[in-house]
Amino acid sequence: MAAAAAADTSEASAAGLALAEANINWERLDKTRFHVIGAILFTAQQGALHPTAVVKTRMQVAEGGIAHMSGFAVFRRILRSDGIPGVFRGFGTSAVGALPGRVLALTSLEVSKEMTFKYSERFDMSEASKIALANGVGGLASSICSSSYFVPLDVICQRLMVQGLPGMATYRGPFDVINKVVRMEGIRGLYRGFGITMLTQSPASALWWSAYGGAQHAIWRSLGYGNDSQTKPSQSELVAVQATAGTIAGACSSIITTPIDTIKTRLQAIASVLQLPSYTSV
Repeated sequence: MAAAAAADTSEASAAGLALAEANINWERLDKTRFHVIGAILFTAQQGALHPTAVVKTRMQVAEGGIAHMSGFAVFRRILRSDGIPGVFRGFGTSAVGALPGRVLALTSLEVSKEMTFKYSERFDMSEASKIALANGVGGLASSICSSSYFVPLDVICQRLMVQGLPGMATYRGPFDVINKVVRMEGIRGLYRGFGITMLTQSPASALWWSAYGGAQHAIWRSLGYGNDSQTKPSQSELVAVQATAGTIAGACSSIITTPIDTIKTRLQAIASVLQLPSYTSV
C-alpha cells in the first residue's frame, strides 16, 4: 500500500512537469541570475525598440505636419535631421534608469504571484483559473509598485525624445530635464500622467499577465502536457509556447493601452510653458 501510494505520488509529481517547468516559482528562483539576465535582456530589448518609441512619442505630441505623417516617414525625417543619434534620444537615460525599476517590478510581480497562487489553493478553482488569477494579481501589484518610479523616468525620457521639435524645450541631459521641470512646474511636473497611469496601466498589466498565464496553460494542455503527461518539454517548446502566450497577452492588453498611452504621453511630454497645447488632466 505504502509503495503504491509512493508510486502514485511520484507519478503525480512527474505529471505536472511541463507546467512546473514553465512556471518556476519565486522560492526556486536564483534571484541574482534572474535580475542580471533580466537586466541584460530588457536593455537589449529597449535598444531594439527605442527608435520606435522615439517615433511614436514624436507623433503623439506633434501638431500639424508630423502628426499626419506615417511612422516610417517620421523615422526618415529624424534620420535626415539628426542622424542615428536622433532615433536614440533618451536611450541612455531610459536604459540605465530603468534597471532599479525592473528589479522592483519583477520582484513585486513574482512575490505577489507566488503568494496569490498559494492563497488560491484553499478555494475550489480550476488550475487554469488559479494561474490566471495569480498572474493577474502579480501584474497589478507590479504595476502599482513600479509606477512611482517609472512615471518620472518616462517624463524625463519623453522630454529628451521630443526636444528639437518646433516649440519644444532643449535640454543638456536628464539632470537638466529634472532641474527645469521642477523649477517651472514643481515636483508635480515629474509626475505628469501618474493618475492616468495608475488607472489604466495597472489594469492593463493585470490583464496582460492574466492572459499570459492563462494562454500558456491552455497551450500546454493543447500540446498534451497535463495531469497525465510525464514528458519534459523541450527548450524550443518552452520558447515557442511562451512567445505565443506573450503575443496573445499583448494583443489583449493593447486594446486598453494604445489610446490611453497617447493621452499619457501628451500629459508627460509637453511642458506647460510651451506654445503647444498643454494638458493638466484627461
